[in-house]
Amino acid sequence: MTQGTLNWPALQRHGVPDWLRDAKFGIYFHWGPYAVQATFGEWYTHCMYQPGTQHHAHHLATYGDLATFGYKDFIPMFTGEHFDADDWAELFARAGARFTGPVAEHADGFSMWDSKLTDWCASKMGPKRDIVGAMETAVKARGLKFLTTFHHQWLWGWYPTWDKSVDAGDPRYSGLYGPYAPATAFRNGGNYHQPLPYPDAAFCDLWLAKVNEVVDRYEPDMLYFDSRMNIITEAHRQQMLAHYYGKENEWGSELAVSYKHNDLAWGCGILNAFERGRMDKLADFPFIVETCIDTKSWAYVDEPEYRSTTQIVHDLVDAVSKNGCLLLGITPSAQGEIPQEQRDRLLAVGDWLKLNAEAIYGTRPWRVFGDGPTKVVGGVFLEAKTQPFTARDIRFTQSDDALFVIALGWPEDGKIVIAPLGMAVDATPVERVELLGHDGPLQCDRTAEALTVQLPDRKPCDHAVTLRIGRARKENPC
Repeated sequence: MTQGTLNWPALQRHGVPDWLRDAKFGIYFHWGPYAVQATFGEWYTHCMYQPGTQHHAHHLATYGDLATFGYKDFIPMFTGEHFDADDWAELFARAGARFTGPVAEHADGFSMWDSKLTDWCASKMGPKRDIVGAMETAVKARGLKFLTTFHHQWLWGWYPTWDKSVDAGDPRYSGLYGPYAPATAFRNGGNYHQPLPYPDAAFCDLWLAKVNEVVDRYEPDMLYFDSRMNIITEAHRQQMLAHYYGKENEWGSELAVSYKHNDLAWGCGILNAFERGRMDKLADFPFIVETCIDTKSWAYVDEPEYRSTTQIVHDLVDAVSKNGCLLLGITPSAQGEIPQEQRDRLLAVGDWLKLNAEAIYGTRPWRVFGDGPTKVVGGVFLEAKTQPFTARDIRFTQSDDALFVIALGWPEDGKIVIAPLGMAVDATPVERVELLGHDGPLQCDRTAEALTVQLPDRKPCDHAVTLRIGRARKENPC
């Protein structure tokens, strides 16, 4: 693709690079001044200015009047003194992530790189470090793909810049809080995605300039865009894609863009379809499931509710079986520490992936995604609606020479029953059956109804176990 290609049909031809489809698992982190208050998460930066909310009451009681202590005043408290890019990147690598990186800018207007476009950035304030640059070096040194995420379209109307009684309405701070916009610029009748008015050209120009600055300086392998990008003009979105994809020849690498909803034309990147949700069927297109290690917040809070290692492994397996990837968020503290409970879970996921790698990385979905009693509730923000998986729930993936059956637990009776491999529905010969992590033969019985595999006395790992079934051919790759 040449730079300057500004139409959807040309941009739609890009598709999703194989490296991303093969990678399966990514990690990123929300880290910024919003981590300081450590009570309500990243939306505190908006809700602290909203009378009637818990956030607003907490802020007044803890920090005082918003005319004098606003979001800007958290920035000096965002010290990041323990931030160690090499330590973080090494942790993510050991966790088994194949792509990783930081939130480059959230809705708060604070840039986490050394920007020439704004003084409100991490290199000049707060930690006074180029966080994006440090992570780029550390991530690429470990052979991982570098991801940067952008949420800054949400800045339009995020703060009450129309309200002169709070600091956000002071034009001296517009570099952080954004330009003047009326209250309807954020939530017009409850709709974030149809503001009144839409952003002006200056806002869209700066939005694009920030993305391009990160692209040109740090050469990310993947760009992630949060929702609400639809409020940016179509021309600016097309320019962003053309500029970024135009770097492929210069850098000699395939690049990826993830987006939400209908914010880009279909085929311009990979759809980040399920924020804190699940896909409930086998998809004929690659997609991303996005969730966080903390079920309460995307950013650090003092009283988190962490997902278990088993939940994370099951999220990954379920997504991969349906043609997806998992992007997992973690939540460092304002001081730059990744809590030990998060580290332990990430390392345990990495241990599981070491043993079961061939069933995940580089695989493609089979003709069915799985079988079992647990019904998955599909959709966005609905992950809590699905009951925990059981050992009777199985998921399938395939490589060129094998079918993988992943049981989401260890059956009490020691048997994995695989109905989709019953002779009545699939007569393809089974050449051999192995349990990853176990040396020795397995007893199998194949009938018209199912293939039943007797497991050994000891399980090779926790969370989920994988059968490798030799097959004569790869079937129906998506």
